[in-house]
Amino acid sequence: MPSARTSKTADAAQFVPEGKNWAALRSAAAGCRGCDLFRDATQTVFGEGPVPAPLMMVGECPGDREDTAGHVFVGPAGRLLDKAFAAARISRDDVYLTNAVKHFRFTERGKRRIHQTPRRGEVVACFPWLREEIRVVRPELIVALGSVAAKALLGPSFKLTEHRGEVLEHDGLRVGVTVHPSAVVRAENFTEALDAFVADLVALKKS
Repeated sequence: MPSARTSKTADAAQFVPEGKNWAALRSAAAGCRGCDLFRDATQTVFGEGPVPAPLMMVGECPGDREDTAGHVFVGPAGRLLDKAFAAARISRDDVYLTNAVKHFRFTERGKRRIHQTPRRGEVVACFPWLREEIRVVRPELIVALGSVAAKALLGPSFKLTEHRGEVLEHDGLRVGVTVHPSAVVRAENFTEALDAFVADLVALKKS
């Protein structure tokens, strides 16, 4: 089981009921105060999908839509992911989806809440939840979507650009890496970026 490189700051460990089932974990996560992100976020957004599941995908953190709805990957990145799943012949119903950080990190700009990349300390603080999700889901393959998820699982020095599309063995887990779907949404050449993302998913699924 992976272990994040921790700091001396508070983390989620005291809120995590280790050894419990998924339902108990999800319920406990609603009260997590392991980092300061809970103060401004609407709610904890826990992972969803079949338990156990052969395939687990880990993103960065909830976005504005996810924070409001309380569900993972339901905003623009989620819609792109669904499109990529269809092209790669992956059923979302067969995938456990979650994020490295369970609360929305943002800055306010007028009436809009603009997504911010989680800090390393926030990723580390939230890692006990991800560790327990991996334990109960028992995936054959974990796909890290983006550098935040990849570094959460593979260490802070990991470089996604050097290993995109690869599957690596780490702490007894098989971890595949690709970009986050939000990077595809923002890409200058959308079609090219989507095709490359789908190709990654197809290759990782077959590995």
